[in-house]
Amino acid sequence: MTRADLVASMAASSGWTKAASDRALRALLASIKTSLKRGQTVTLVGFGTFSVGRRKPRRGKNPRTGQPMVVSAGRTPRFKPSKELKRALR
Repeated sequence: MTRADLVASMAASSGWTKAASDRALRALLASIKTSLKRGQTVTLVGFGTFSVGRRKPRRGKNPRTGQPMVVSAGRTPRFKPSKELKRALR
């Protein structure tokens, strides 16, 4: 499902226009991004939890030269589905 498909599905189920559904989706995603940037978790009951994970620095190889290098530490988004979502997909 693409973003356009999701917007069309939201518009059909809510009775809103596609433009209003697109604004609502953009606002939701922006709120999630902002919260994750602050290090907060976002829990959508019945759907799942978005959080920020930490990656330790590690050794890797430069794909162009094959030389060893150190990949710096970083933050990465994580998602843990809720029990309801897991049950719905069985």
